[in-house]
Amino acid sequence: MTERLIAQPLALARGRAIPNRIAKSALSEALGTLDNRVTPELVRLYRRWGAGGAGLLITGNVMVDRRALGEPGNVVVEDERDLLMLQQWAAAGSARGTRVWMQINHPGKQAPRGMNRENVAPSAISFGERLAPFFPVPRALANAEIEEIITRFGNTAAIAKKAGFDGVQLHGAHGYLISQFLSPHHNQREDAWGGTAVKRRRFVTQLFREVRRRVGDDFPVGIKLNSADFQRGGFTEAESLGVINVLDRAGIDLIEISGGTYEEPAMQGLRKKASTVGREAYFLEFADKVRAQSDVPLMVTGGFRSVAGMEGPLRAQALDLVGLGRIFAVEPDAPSRLLRGEETRHQVRPLSTGIRYLDQMGSLEVTWYTRQLHRMGRGGSPVPDENPLKSFVFDLRDKGLGILRTRLRA
Repeated sequence: MTERLIAQPLALARGRAIPNRIAKSALSEALGTLDNRVTPELVRLYRRWGAGGAGLLITGNVMVDRRALGEPGNVVVEDERDLLMLQQWAAAGSARGTRVWMQINHPGKQAPRGMNRENVAPSAISFGERLAPFFPVPRALANAEIEEIITRFGNTAAIAKKAGFDGVQLHGAHGYLISQFLSPHHNQREDAWGGTAVKRRRFVTQLFREVRRRVGDDFPVGIKLNSADFQRGGFTEAESLGVINVLDRAGIDLIEISGGTYEEPAMQGLRKKASTVGREAYFLEFADKVRAQSDVPLMVTGGFRSVAGMEGPLRAQALDLVGLGRIFAVEPDAPSRLLRGEETRHQVRPLSTGIRYLDQMGSLEVTWYTRQLHRMGRGGSPVPDENPLKSFVFDLRDKGLGILRTRLRA
């Protein structure tokens, strides 16, 4: 039998080698406390995933500012008050040799109404008509606030390193703050932070330099980046290629390719091109364009279903890591099966409530899978056949209560 490439280690320029080519992409766990601290449930969840065989686990988004939460249950790392629990979190996931990276993030305006005292963004641009009722119009950031956020990313990354995480990933996709700065739709500034593609990418390049300064030259720093926003007037593939070139030259260690936002959720497979259907993954066509100009290590996430579908792009050198997400929520030991050449027991398919409006909301998939993570965090098992409408209703109740409780503590 031909040797499976997914079982081969991947050496990066910095840090320890990743023991195989299967990576868990970030999933929002929402398992933090009301005051945004690490919990035993997070430790328990990552211990289970660490035993599942993946080469790399990337955490759900850890926020850099307690005033800027994306949802109830976010973990926030501003200082070292949770260092012991952070160390336990990192150790739980890496106990069997898996590498664990912390994803760090700022939501910008992508935080539900009532979550924060105010939402901030590059520009005071509201969401589109469909999502506007759920998200307030943000306030445009002042220059000094932008610089402070950059400093905060560097601080959180330094604490992650001290806690024993094997690397960090900047969340630059799916409509969060870095993504907002890159998008000409969301970033309509006319100062040093916007107005041209070069100025719009200044935020992420300055942020990367600050993170690198704080963690040193021996610690991996990656980014999750949209191939495009798939939104009129938004971030395009050409702009994304430009950002990748700049970050590659600056020394980025790993780029995870995704796409879309919660206004246009391409990351959930809803906009897959007919030309790529046979290749399973959603963003391989864009990965080919990256490969034509750069050898930067690539992770592609979204759409992989079979061993053959993963092996093919690896053999073609279209990518270096296979990013999986939702399968980890219903089958936490899926990597072990894949590494043995076996198919997963479950297949990830689009969820449907039967209500078109709900089915088109990018948050439906997030809420259903988050409930499965909560079950594992409590020591239970996922329920792969849970009714999506039931899950949505319960999550709506829980999230509403979580927002209220979070604001009461503020």
